[in-house]
Amino acid sequence: MASFCVSSPKFIIPFLGPKLSFHRKPKKTFASVGRTRCAVDTPLGGNVPKFPRIRVWDPYKRLGVSHDASEEEIWGSRNFLLQQYSGHERSEESIEAAFEKILMASFQHRKKTKINLKTKLKKQVEESPPWVKNLLSFVELPPPDVILRRLFLFAFMGGWSIMNSADAGPAFQVAVSLAACIYFLNEKTKSLGRAFIIGFGALATGWVCGSLLVPNVPSVLLHPTWTLELVTSLVVYVFLFLGCTFLK
Repeated sequence: MASFCVSSPKFIIPFLGPKLSFHRKPKKTFASVGRTRCAVDTPLGGNVPKFPRIRVWDPYKRLGVSHDASEEEIWGSRNFLLQQYSGHERSEESIEAAFEKILMASFQHRKKTKINLKTKLKKQVEESPPWVKNLLSFVELPPPDVILRRLFLFAFMGGWSIMNSADAGPAFQVAVSLAACIYFLNEKTKSLGRAFIIGFGALATGWVCGSLLVPNVPSVLLHPTWTLELVTSLVVYVFLFLGCTFLK
């Protein structure tokens, strides 16, 4: 039989593998673990340069321009700063906000100036003598496109008359211009009789004024081939244009 040694008993446990250590390893605490930094903790834009005048209240000082700077200077400063601080969101927002404030202030100033001009003109008309008021009551301001179309028509008639001045007089062109003037007046006033009166009145007034003014014009200012009849017809075109465009 096998004998056991009581003095120094040894128990061999072959299936446990290596010897186990009964010494406890120190536990890791939260203090020993470094805190992970998220994207919010990093400065906005990373290493991108930051605009130094973000908190400047005056939009002109923020963009680095004077209060009387031109529009080109303001645009140039804005584009330069956006290019220099590109990638830094807060800097770009600050630059754009200052630029928009300047644009809004400029728009309001222009609008206020336009309103003040209309108010002054209206006030001057109201304070003018009665005969001026009666005269202005016959005048109206049509839309710009109407003015441009009629101006082009009578300018074409004037050029046509100048080109044909060597062959014949401007009688045909004057007749066509008078017919156009009467047509426009009839379309506006809805009265053919009134249109005829205003049209022939503009023709007569222009011819008389041209006959009186043209001889007093220095010959240096006129082309050598231009006759008195031709220059007078040019004056007539001006009066026909004014009559059919601005008279009620």
